[in-house]
Amino acid sequence: MIAHLKVSGRVQGVGFRAFTRRAAEEAGVTGWVRNRIDGRVEIYAEGEKEAMEAFLAAVRKGPRFGKVTDIQPVCAADAPFVPVQAGVFFSAPTV
Repeated sequence: MIAHLKVSGRVQGVGFRAFTRRAAEEAGVTGWVRNRIDGRVEIYAEGEKEAMEAFLAAVRKGPRFGKVTDIQPVCAADAPFVPVQAGVFFSAPTV
C-alpha cells in the first residue's frame, strides 16, 4: 500500500516530522516526511496494509502539541518526488 499525502493544521513547529518518523518506524513503514513552505507537511509512505493503517491512524492523531485538520492525497504532478530508501523513513528537505 502507498500513501502520498499533504497534512494541514498545526503541523510545523510541534515535532510533527519526528512524530511521523517514530510512527513509521513503529509500524514498519518506509518513506519520507517533509515540511512545505505553505505550512503543510507532506508524507510519502509505503508498507503492508495493516502497517499502513496503523501508521495513518497515528498521523491522523498527530503529536501532543499538534493538530491535524485535514489530510489530502497528492497528485503526482503536484510536488517533486523524493526517492524512497529501502527500509528507512526519513525527513526530506522543505519544499
